[in-house]
Amino acid sequence: MNNEDKDILFNILNEEIDDNSVHNIRKNGKTISRNDSDEIKIISKKDKQGIEIFVKSSVKNQTIQVPVLLTTEGFNDTVYNDYNIEANAEVTIVAGCAIHNDCEITSIHSGVHKFNIGKNAKVRYIEKHYGCGQVDSNKVINTDTIINLSESSSLTIETVQISGVDKSLRNTVAVLEMNSVLEISEKLMTASNDEVISNYKIDLKGMNSKVNLISRSIAKSNSSQNFVSELVGNNKSFGHIECDAIIMDNAKVSSTPKIVAKNVEAELTHEAAIGKISGEQILKLETLGLTKEEAEAEIIKGFMK
Repeated sequence: MNNEDKDILFNILNEEIDDNSVHNIRKNGKTISRNDSDEIKIISKKDKQGIEIFVKSSVKNQTIQVPVLLTTEGFNDTVYNDYNIEANAEVTIVAGCAIHNDCEITSIHSGVHKFNIGKNAKVRYIEKHYGCGQVDSNKVINTDTIINLSESSSLTIETVQISGVDKSLRNTVAVLEMNSVLEISEKLMTASNDEVISNYKIDLKGMNSKVNLISRSIAKSNSSQNFVSELVGNNKSFGHIECDAIIMDNAKVSSTPKIVAKNVEAELTHEAAIGKISGEQILKLETLGLTKEEAEAEIIKGFMK
């Protein structure tokens, strides 16, 4: 990797990659660096592009880094990554994709991620999508995330997509077994003519399974966002979906939550709020010496925390 690659990767990882850490770096369709351990194995798939990651039950509080980098103009990349987490393991996975593209030909990254999480295992998954370059409408990142949570396991997902990604289709499907917990925090920012569609379908299959899904977004300029969620309670369970968006300029935001209870003890709730930045908030910050633009930036920063 050159210094520019390292700078772009830092934008999605918020840290540098140590050669001795457990990691797999993919650039323009090929693995350029990999390191695993006795407890965490990373194996290339034989039938398609992507990797299999196997985490043993003895793993506690370890981190795996699996970023993807596209720098070749007009590159089209599809990756299939499977995360197999044994019972009682505890691990953090830091992923994400960065695209740098300066030409008119579109670059596309499509990631299909499958999580098989064993009984009592705890997983934290951090994902950031980032695009940069001098031309708009040429950077596309699509994701399909498939989640299977075993009994008493937990998965926390922190997913962020900032402006610079011109188009994105984000699909997430999850099945939760007894006493399992899924926490999802989604943060999206769109500008220019960016388009994002974010779909969730979550099946609370097991007794006492729980999900908490919170999506926060900022839509600027002529961008559009479409949030669609379906939450199904098939047992005694608890589920909450929350979608909050700030709309600016000529942007468009749509939120379509759906909840389906198939058990009398399924407790399902949803909230959706779309609005503009309050004039009173801006005025208050202007009295403290900020310009209108600075005030808006501070409000957005606080909203996205």
